[in-house]
Amino acid sequence: MLGHHYTRTFLETAVASMNAGCNLELSYGMRNNVFMHIPQALAMGNITLQMLRDRVRPLFYTRMRLGEFDPPAMNPYSTLDLCAVQSPEHRNLSLEAAVKSFVLLKNVRGTLPLRARDLPGKRLAVVGPFADNPRVLFGDYAPVPEPRYIYTPRRGLETLMANVSFAAGCREPRCQQYSRAEVAGAVGAADVVVVCLGTGTDVETEAKDRRDLSLPGHQLELLQDAVQ
Repeated sequence: MLGHHYTRTFLETAVASMNAGCNLELSYGMRNNVFMHIPQALAMGNITLQMLRDRVRPLFYTRMRLGEFDPPAMNPYSTLDLCAVQSPEHRNLSLEAAVKSFVLLKNVRGTLPLRARDLPGKRLAVVGPFADNPRVLFGDYAPVPEPRYIYTPRRGLETLMANVSFAAGCREPRCQQYSRAEVAGAVGAADVVVVCLGTGTDVETEAKDRRDLSLPGHQLELLQDAVQ
């Protein structure tokens, strides 16, 4: 209604949403709430009482399964406190999820995985705006953990028995100011180069779309300089 002008009024929007199967609104506030017009739509015959019941039923079924209507003593979630947040069990599970969700598009000559037993005496270079900047590593709406639990690529690689050099090349994802000399100095004598590039919420978030899928700023140039 407001952005795409698919509908013209709150009432029309409520009816269209209900007919489409939508049963929950993320509203701007009670006064500008589309679904507050459902009683009017029901009274006018635009929707039926059975449709309203069909939309409401899964919502309350979910709330019941979550224990929202149970006494607190019966709800297992009520026993959780902040000590459960970032507990060792949860961090181990996060690590497992990360390892199992990596997507390797190409592995020329078995470059990966890097094995600790093969690294003593080797020189690793980790470069790019995402190499050691915790702030840019989290997506839109992602909770940010305590700094001591954040492992940037640089921090992770430095746990290995290798000589790690680092150069950001540019300090933020937009990469408007790029230092070729900084990157060249880090990768010049390296046996392995890890290039960390991307976008992050500085470049794209909800309601902030990009016109193309190219790497921002001088990031492509940084990549080419790092691997030439």
